[in-house]
Amino acid sequence: MTEQVLTAPDQIRAAHAQNSGKRDRDLAESLGIAEGQLVAAFAGHDVTRLSANLDDLFPRLNALGEVMALTRNTSCVIEKVGQYDNYHSGGHASMVLTEDIDLRMFPSHWVHAFAIERNTDSGVKRSLQIFDAAGDAVHKIFLREGSDLTQWTQLVSALASDDQSQTLDVAPRKPTEAPKANADKADILRAEWAKMTDTHQFMRLTSKLKMNRLGAYRIAGEPLVKELTPAAITAMFEQARDKEIEVMIFVGNRGCIEIHGGRIKSLKQMGPWFNVLDPRFNLHLRTEHIAEVWAVTKPTQRGPAVSIEAFDAEGGLIFQIFGRRSGEIDHRPVWDELVAGLEPKPEAALT
Repeated sequence: MTEQVLTAPDQIRAAHAQNSGKRDRDLAESLGIAEGQLVAAFAGHDVTRLSANLDDLFPRLNALGEVMALTRNTSCVIEKVGQYDNYHSGGHASMVLTEDIDLRMFPSHWVHAFAIERNTDSGVKRSLQIFDAAGDAVHKIFLREGSDLTQWTQLVSALASDDQSQTLDVAPRKPTEAPKANADKADILRAEWAKMTDTHQFMRLTSKLKMNRLGAYRIAGEPLVKELTPAAITAMFEQARDKEIEVMIFVGNRGCIEIHGGRIKSLKQMGPWFNVLDPRFNLHLRTEHIAEVWAVTKPTQRGPAVSIEAFDAEGGLIFQIFGRRSGEIDHRPVWDELVAGLEPKPEAALT
């Protein structure tokens, strides 16, 4: 029997009331709807629909003061505390560049936006939440105790949409692109890869060769890439913590990439989640979702950029982590040594 999908706003609100301890994303999945549809059902209650235009929203965020920025994909969540500032608009890509909040946003995926004021046992929780055309979360901003509520009220009033309907039409979710490679062009890939002077040239290279990231990794071979065991991920975090290595962690989805730069201090396994629980930075990772892990070296003018990159079973990128670069170098020797010592995948060890 096919499970009935709840689409009527009153039914969605009733289901939410009956599952008050469940996160919106998980509840929406259990109801057979997108998270954005669940949020929209509360328009006129504790939700206000807003303009999702980045150039309308981001210049107003600084006035909120200190907030928490959250970006996620199915397998990983990153949370950073700070203040939005230094916004750079762009048609294809926009940026926020601060020490605490570092974002790359892709405006075409910022389709639906909401302001939420929800009563909880610990008080009113306020957030701005943005969703893509499929109703999946792109980015969320949570107010904190010291955030400016006057500015919050002004922002919501200024950006409120004329459309306050409680239903949300969503487009089909686009599947993850499968790994794409061409073994006949492996020599060209390796030769052009070795000539790179900047990490951003990599995606142009793979596109030119009609490959994608994971497909290229699968045929490039050492010394450019080395496949690791998924268990290497927790070992990598533990060693980075113990050696006090500054790293850069990139977590994102189609619409937003959020970046943490700095040290890792507190690690903890909680149920299925492996967590970094630092005062102004949290990371939550479903390690059982990791199907492939690659150690990747990309040449740059300032030295090799070495990364660890984790992918899910569909070939989707879960996260990337680099040694944190400075103004003069793109690598940290101690990070490179850590990566070189991580456990290779058994099949890779035999080749």
